[in-house]
Amino acid sequence: MKDGLLTDRQMEVLRYRKQGLTQQQIADIINTSKANVCTIEKSAMENIRRAKETLEFLYTLDSTHLCTLAGGTDLFDIPSIIFSEAEKINVKVKYDTISLINHLRESRPRSYKARCLCEDVEVYVTDEGEIYFG
Repeated sequence: MKDGLLTDRQMEVLRYRKQGLTQQQIADIINTSKANVCTIEKSAMENIRRAKETLEFLYTLDSTHLCTLAGGTDLFDIPSIIFSEAEKINVKVKYDTISLINHLRESRPRSYKARCLCEDVEVYVTDEGEIYFG
C-alpha cells in the first residue's frame, strides 16, 4: 500500500496478528520489545478508526438524515426505529435486523455499552438503502 495511512511496520504487525501470533511472538520475529509491538498495533488501530470515521463522514454527504438515536436506546430497538423512519420516506433499508445491529456495532464501537447506546447517534440513509452512522 503506497502512501496509505499505515506504516510498513504497522502493516507487518497487523498481518502477523491476523495470522494469530501474539505480541510477544511478533516482537521476537521483528527484533523488538512486546511493548513496542503493542504501541505499533495500537497506533495502527487508531489510524484505521480515524480513516473509517473520515469515510463515514464522506458517505453521509450523499445521504439523507434519517433520525437521531437517543443515548440509552437498547440496541435491539434500533432496527425497528430505523426501518420505521425509512418507510416514512419510502426507502427500503438493505439490512436485516441482525445485520443492522452488527453494522452499528462495527461503525460506532465506542457508542454503546452492553446493549445500550451511550450517546446520541445520527443515522443517515442513501436512496439505495445504505445506512451510515454519524
